[in-house]
Amino acid sequence: MLSKTTSSIIRLAFLSILFVFLFYPDKWQIKFDYPGFPHADSPKIRLAKTAFWLLLTIEMIRIFYYAIVKSSRKGIAANILTIVSTLGIVLILLEILFMYIPQSHEGVLSKASQIWWQKYWGPINSLGFRDKPILDDKGKKIILVIGDSFAAGHGLKSVDERFSNILERRLGADRYSIYNLGVSGADTRDEVKRLNEFPLKPDIVILQYFPNDIEKAAKEKGLSLSGTEPYADVRGMLSGIIGRFYLPNFIYWQLPHASFSTFEQFVQKAYTDTTILNAHLQDLSGLIAYQDSTKTKMYAVFIPFLFQIDKSNGYTKPVENYLAVNGVELVSISGGIAQIPANQRSVGKNDGHASAAVNVLIAERLYKSMQSGK
Repeated sequence: MLSKTTSSIIRLAFLSILFVFLFYPDKWQIKFDYPGFPHADSPKIRLAKTAFWLLLTIEMIRIFYYAIVKSSRKGIAANILTIVSTLGIVLILLEILFMYIPQSHEGVLSKASQIWWQKYWGPINSLGFRDKPILDDKGKKIILVIGDSFAAGHGLKSVDERFSNILERRLGADRYSIYNLGVSGADTRDEVKRLNEFPLKPDIVILQYFPNDIEKAAKEKGLSLSGTEPYADVRGMLSGIIGRFYLPNFIYWQLPHASFSTFEQFVQKAYTDTTILNAHLQDLSGLIAYQDSTKTKMYAVFIPFLFQIDKSNGYTKPVENYLAVNGVELVSISGGIAQIPANQRSVGKNDGHASAAVNVLIAERLYKSMQSGK
């Protein structure tokens, strides 16, 4: 019996090498070649980790069987080993389970959100946008939607739920072709660049604006957003465990961390600081220049903080005024969002991006504005 137990321990020693290789590659200066490394696991790496956990479970069962069950040992040591083995196997099975549970999050920070991204973030066209391929749209009016993660449809499992796709169906895909140039984390300068580089000249441009669009301009002027770094509230070994393993990571992201009030204070300071605001308006002037040079009709949709609508509108009012003065048609959605029950405004409790219901509202308001402007 001892030989079988000993052989299992030897195999565990080899598994420990595989453990370090898979879970701590940075310690060995190992780099895997796939998008997202080292922050996210590719599907193949997750499969490899699953195989590792299953092999570990088999060895734990073998050791328990030959050391306790087969030998008929009793006493405190046997009881402790029984409890530890059972608990360890349960935790391993839960770890495997949570390696395949997707959950969208504000960013792609949690492991569950990385799984969600891999599963739902598509299709991706040749330009890298989450959108259809660039087609030959002769005879159709071209509409370009620019914006950040709200335009790209973060948290929505299908692009068919986005306001751009809904609007195209509403206008008629036989007469209009809408391309979505939304990119998560984008700012105004990025949007201007994407418009100028896009291969098709649009007839209409739709700007999706969110209060954090001023963030990069604010940071360049010295206003920093603190207290939002992931895992900043955990230290030492616990930080490493939460960052590398799925079950503790999932539990961590279900708990509140950075307060929304911290971000709200940042936004409030940014929009009331004339130096920051003027720098941001200068960035927006690039959109106006594009509108004027291409003779394109431009609409702007301001998506407020979904649970702080009035405050949000107050912050971005100077930007609305600037765009309106420069010929951009503003499409109001705040009143409509207020009519949507609070628990139906966002895609989930851990993700404050606009829900499918809000996207339907945006599409309908844009459609009405376009129809009235004919």
